[in-house]
Amino acid sequence: MRILIYGINYAPELTGIGKYTGEMGAWLGEQGHDVTVVTTMPYYPEWEVHPEYRGRGSFIERRGNVQIHRYPIYVPQEVSSIKRILHEFSFLARTSTFWLKSIFTKKYDLVFCVAPPFHIAILPLIYKFIKGGKLIAHIQDLQVDAAKELGMIKNNFFLNSMFGFERFLLKNSSKVSTISEGMKRKILGKGVSENNILMFPNWVDQNTITPVPITDSLRQAWGLGLQDFVVLYSGNLGEKQGLEVIIEVAELTKDLPHLKFVIVGSGGAKAKLEALVAQSNLQNIIFKPLQPYELLPKMLGIANVHLVLQKKSAADLVMPSKLTTILSAGGCAIVTADAGTSLYDLIQNHQVGLICPPESAPALAATIRQASQQDLTVIQANARNYVLHNLTKEAILSSFEISIQHILHQKN
Repeated sequence: MRILIYGINYAPELTGIGKYTGEMGAWLGEQGHDVTVVTTMPYYPEWEVHPEYRGRGSFIERRGNVQIHRYPIYVPQEVSSIKRILHEFSFLARTSTFWLKSIFTKKYDLVFCVAPPFHIAILPLIYKFIKGGKLIAHIQDLQVDAAKELGMIKNNFFLNSMFGFERFLLKNSSKVSTISEGMKRKILGKGVSENNILMFPNWVDQNTITPVPITDSLRQAWGLGLQDFVVLYSGNLGEKQGLEVIIEVAELTKDLPHLKFVIVGSGGAKAKLEALVAQSNLQNIIFKPLQPYELLPKMLGIANVHLVLQKKSAADLVMPSKLTTILSAGGCAIVTADAGTSLYDLIQNHQVGLICPPESAPALAATIRQASQQDLTVIQANARNYVLHNLTKEAILSSFEISIQHILHQKN
């Protein structure tokens, strides 16, 4: 089938949405589908265009069996609500020429539009109305809900307008797919019928991301001792995670000489975190940049526990993509989540980590102290087994391929 993937983030981005969309596109191409991607230059999570793409105009490249149309857009160095909006609308503006031309070429059987940002679905929806075919709106984050709950946008008229526009886009898509039961419940609340919602969870390549013994990890290269108890946060250093709590916890636990915090990644909050560490003169926190994909298992292998942090207000509006990787590596995750959320249910029902109330430094410090004194091997084994039974790349993408074949045979 002819498949068009439309979204801001794509390979070779190493984390977040771009990683999953890139792997999906490559896999569909390997199955013999005719896959085209419309995206921008890779920039995430650093919020800086990758050097090999910097300064380039629009162009077409191939990665494996996938044709990729790349368009340069505005990428702010410092991210604010207004700058993010400009960033997203610049993508709509720059890619509009592709959609205009596509009206006069062979029809795509399926358009897969990835949110956030939610409003880019307007161009695929116009294409669907004119040319036919099917449109799947895939929700990785509930962007408008998160903007409201995190206080990023406070104008009620603007928020209500965005919610209304979001409902229009979702209800007029052929299907809405999403990654967790909690997000599915939120989408049902927006008026989308259950029959039109497709569960499409994030996966992990279980053959690449495997457990690595501490002795074979990056500990020695990073100056960490084999007897240290290492608490690792790896991924996007953004505002939604509430990462300032790590600094507070490091202060509360500095009496434990072998407890080390390692923060790996890039993002809009990194400079702020580094400044807080400097101000507090903390010696038990180190920062490292994102690591190449081939080093990911060894990087994850340094940790005794992994932090999966979210603000309470972001519950079920986003699902941390890092969790699948942690579980595949046989890691013990400390997850900040309240009862009734998807994260809480997953950890509690399958015993694949430890749970802590969100946005509480004392509670998180106590959980880390407790973890440093207990045997985590059962939790680590449960984590790996959960991935092998529920989150393998081949199983999830094969199921998705069957689902889209069924969608193509349904009447509009």
